[in-house]
Formats: sequence, C-alpha cells, structure tokens
Amino acid sequence: MSWDFYGRSTELSALKGILERERWFFARITGRRRIGKTTLVQRALAAAGTERVLYVQIPDSAPAGVLSAVADALETFDIDPAICRAPTSLRGLARLVGTLARAGYVVALDEFQYFSRKHLYEFTSHLQAEVDTLSADAGNVPGGLFVLGSLHTELVALLEDRTAPLYNRTTDHIELDHLETSSVCAILRAHADDSPERLLSLWSLFEGVPKFYRDCYEQGVLGATQRDLLSRMFFRSSSPLRTEADNWFLSELRGRYDVVLKYVARHPGCSHSDLKGYVHDMSPQSGEQVGGYLKILIDKYRMIEKRLPIFARPRVKRGRYYLRDNFLRSWLSALANPVAAVNFRPESVLIAQALERLQVTEGFSLERLAAQLYEERSRAGVGEFALTHRMEGYWDRGDTEIDLVAVNDDDKIIRFGSCKRSAKRAVADMPRLKAHAARFLEAHQRYSDWQVEYAAIAPVLDNATRQAICRAGAIPEDLPDLLADLA
Repeated sequence: MSWDFYGRSTELSALKGILERERWFFARITGRRRIGKTTLVQRALAAAGTERVLYVQIPDSAPAGVLSAVADALETFDIDPAICRAPTSLRGLARLVGTLARAGYVVALDEFQYFSRKHLYEFTSHLQAEVDTLSADAGNVPGGLFVLGSLHTELVALLEDRTAPLYNRTTDHIELDHLETSSVCAILRAHADDSPERLLSLWSLFEGVPKFYRDCYEQGVLGATQRDLLSRMFFRSSSPLRTEADNWFLSELRGRYDVVLKYVARHPGCSHSDLKGYVHDMSPQSGEQVGGYLKILIDKYRMIEKRLPIFARPRVKRGRYYLRDNFLRSWLSALANPVAAVNFRPESVLIAQALERLQVTEGFSLERLAAQLYEERSRAGVGEFALTHRMEGYWDRGDTEIDLVAVNDDDKIIRFGSCKRSAKRAVADMPRLKAHAARFLEAHQRYSDWQVEYAAIAPVLDNATRQAICRAGAIPEDLPDLLADLA
C-alpha cells in the first residue's frame, strides 16, 4: 500500500478555508521540525486547487544566502520573469512578496524565524510596509503569505511582540502538534500492525512525528522487529535518522547545552539542584549557568518542560525537569552513544545496549501515552471517564509518586493510575498505588467527598490479570482498551 496523508483533518480544513477566501492573508504555521508543516501546506494547496505557488526555505545565513535561495526557488517554480525578477536586497524580497500576492500567488517562507537574526531583521520592517499596503486592499489581492517556523519563541517574537514591526499583522495562526495516537495507529494498520507492543515501541521513539514513520516505511522496516528497525534507521552509514538529532535539534544549540539535555534525558524528573551538581562535576565553570541554560531550553527551544508541585503557584521556583520530545529523549538517553561507537564495536553489541536502554524510556513513555489517550478519548467523547483536567505536577512529599491522576470535576471523580510495562507488575503495584493515593487524599481534603477510582494500565492485559486487578479494587486498562472507539 502506498503512503497516504494521515490525520490533520482539522488543520487541513482550516488551511483550505484560508485559501478559498481568494483574498489577502498572512498566516503563521508553527510546530517542531519534521512535524509536517510543509506537507500540510502542500496538501491544502492541492485540495484548494491552488497552482500559483512560491515556496522558499530560508537558510540560516547572511542576506546573500537568503537572496540566492529565493532566486533558486523562482527558477524551480518557473515564475515568469515578466511578473517578477530575483530580488537583490531584503527590501526587494519584501516587494516580491507583494508583487506575487497581487498576481494571485501563494508565497510560503519556511524557517521564517531566521529573520530574527540581526543581519536579516531589517526584512521585517520592509515586509511590514508591504503587508500594510496589501491589507488595506485585501479584497483585490487574491494571493497570500504563509510563514512557517520551528523555533517557536523566535517566530512568535517576530509576529506578536508589541515592539516588532510585524506585530498584529497576521490574519491566521495554526499550531501544529504531534499526530494524535489514533492517526499513528492508522499508519501502523496500513503498513505494519497496530499491536500494543509495536505502538509503544514506535511511539516511544517517534511519538507523533509523521516524517519518522514515513522514513521507516520507505526503508521497509515499519513492520520489522525493533532490532532490525534500529539497525536500518540508525546504525548504518546510510541510515536516514543517524544524524537527525544533530542536524535538526542540537546544531541550533552549537554544543552549549549538551550536558544539561543529556542529564535530563537520562534522569527524567530531576531537580535544579540535581542538575547543578552534575554540571558542576562535569564542568565547574558552567555550574552557575544552569539556571540560564534551563530558561533558554524551556522558553526559546521548548526542548525541556518544567513541572511544578501540585497546586503550587505558577511562579514557584522549585520544579522537576523533563524532555518534551520522545525522539530527543530516546536519542540522548539510549541511542547517541551506541551509534557514535558503530565504527569501533560490533553492531549487534551496540544495538543490544540501545535496546536495553530503550526499555527504560518505554516505561516513562507508557505514562505519557496513557495520559494522552485519556485526553484524546475525552475530546472525542468516547469512554466512561469524562476528563476535565489531568494533574501533571508532583508532590512535595518525596514518598508520594503516582503515574496518572485524572480528574472529572463535573461528576466529582478522581482516578489514580499505575502504568507498568509488565502486566504482573501492574497487579503487584496496586497496594503501593492505593497507599500513595491515600497520602494524596489526606493532604488535599478538597477531594474528601469525591468518588475515588484506581486503574492499572499496561500495554496488554490477559483475562487472568484483569480479574486479579478487579479483585484488587481497580479498573484494568491496556492500550487496546484505551484505543477503543478512537477512529
């Protein structure tokens, strides 16, 4: 079966609606690299029957490099020189956008955040003047502008900061997140199988990034064993994902934050003091900079998330730190070192090391996957638990750890969940879960009159295990249960 377009129906409909207005628009599309921004725009253009297009991927370079990329794009998309010629300045590039929009073209500038660089920033002022003119005559301008960006904070600063030239100029905004789990399952059903084990394994590596699944499909390993998939995708000289993290994540950082990222990847839930102590041991001169590193990795690059204690005020300083991206976490915690040693040790030994380390990351991934499925089911209106919010923080009391706390405020139901990769451990963990839940409820009396439920979650549960969980006073849930009724 050939590769298809999966998920994104809401976003596709929104973009198609923008294009079908046939009037000036200035739309922003944001999302991590490889998440499918360009593919989504291409699909929307095809769905709307839009043929006049200019797509330019803006390089992180000097003005001459940007203008060269624009000239190449004009040639690639066969733009009639009678309409416009290659610009020779950033002012000319802004005018080019206006000229093409008036001629009915849709211009897409990818990696637009690079215009925040000092040597390119003047372009935003030139574009402001052009956008204001186009907006004033919007009904007579049949084309428009898409700006796409993967460094969220820099792109938002260009378009939403009150001091920025382009502030309040966009007409539309789409934030592209990971594919929902149901769409990942659709990919697996079409090209492999959606067994719980395969879903957890691949979701732990790739989460909802469609490009990675397509890479596996094109290499013929989407349905292969995990060992064969790792060999083909990471460990060979021609492996498509061997340099993915370096090229698309870590190169932006230029080696400044590697120690922090690696520690958080291998110690999810670490504290600031944990990080500071480790960094000081590795590089004493960098120990005092940990706070600044974390702020940049959280706010600018969105690679790390900080979770606060339950019910803490937003400005509280203490917190625990996690990598936001499954692929980056798996790479840094399990794959980077074995892949780097591939020229010096047997591939089979290195893959065995990677597989052992990935087992650890899958345990944490199962918690995130279960939580995401609770949210997806609630949004879709399926299942018996109507989630209103989920507690993502932690408890100041170090002796209380609960994998999932799901809350239904409307019906006053709170559900505590334990997520274990082993079905046997899911049963054995019930006394611990109830003890920790009791400590939580004792500390937070607001739930004293609520209905309390317990759930044991594992990738697969057989009938005997389900009965044992029920006898323990809990609800048995495996991945097929949580995926049921999600189209």
